[in-house]
Amino acid sequence: MQTRTLGTTGPQTSALGLGCMGMSALYGDADRAESLATVHAALEADVTLLDTGDFYGMGHNELLINEALRTAPAAAREKALISVKFGALRTVEGGFSGYDGRPAAVKNFAAYSLQRLGTDHIDIYRIARVDPDVPIEETIGAIAELVEAGHVRHIGLSEVGAETLRRAAAVAPISDLQIEYSLLSRGIEDAILPTARELGIGITAYGVLSRGLISGHFARDRKLAANDFRGMSPRFQGENLDRNLDLVDALRKIADEKGTTVAQTAIAWVLSRGEDIVPLVGARRRDRLTEALGALDVTLTPTDLTAIEQAVPAGAAAGDRYPRSQMAHLDSERER
Repeated sequence: MQTRTLGTTGPQTSALGLGCMGMSALYGDADRAESLATVHAALEADVTLLDTGDFYGMGHNELLINEALRTAPAAAREKALISVKFGALRTVEGGFSGYDGRPAAVKNFAAYSLQRLGTDHIDIYRIARVDPDVPIEETIGAIAELVEAGHVRHIGLSEVGAETLRRAAAVAPISDLQIEYSLLSRGIEDAILPTARELGIGITAYGVLSRGLISGHFARDRKLAANDFRGMSPRFQGENLDRNLDLVDALRKIADEKGTTVAQTAIAWVLSRGEDIVPLVGARRRDRLTEALGALDVTLTPTDLTAIEQAVPAGAAAGDRYPRSQMAHLDSERER
């Protein structure tokens, strides 16, 4: 397994991480046994970075990871690094009602996560979205106190803009910024990625397959389940979906010429953006994980990269990456 380091202060991880959200929420029903088997397969392949959130299934995902690690071989379990997002407020019905970044709340969230995960520390801890009512300095300061107490190893951030990134880094060392980055979502290239590199902060890129949209497996006539949030995503609706799948068809021609899959080509493109970027793949099944891992063996030549850029130009995606109500919570979008 290839490895990369998260920034100048973060840990060394596998070059690909496993995003576990879909095993518990937001993409329709998941198979628990297959989810556990997929985590085990990832660990066996030396994928060390497991990404979760305390609000994924209201704690379900953390408990799932706990079970997966408890039932994995000791050697694999000891190498695992757990990245946790916190701060999202949920309703009984499953809705979202804001974010809480107050210092007391930060420590409360961490206490519950440690209990659910069955561990004495969290490897990387980050607020999922900036709380607009709490200065980022206060939120980061609280995580820094958890680091000092030994409950957290590294501090991360999620979906913040360049200015917030600077303010946070002035308080404590930041290992990485978790943010969406893919052929369809390249907004970080303008200011956020250069700022992260200036500050020595790594990138853990989620949505590298745009929630399956550019995986090569999403059919135009696919009917999404009622509990699959992609049904509300602008990129999966109407003419937007048709235009985006036209881009996938163009990417497929390049993949076919290289003898790779569309997903492997899209993941390899993100890997090619820099050694400071670790893509997170949201595989819920072992076959999808195996396909994603194959991207590590794909070498994109300058000619390949030019062809990919022509097939899927920057800014070509149709529709925002989240519904308008959720876009409003993205600090990373406020400066654009």
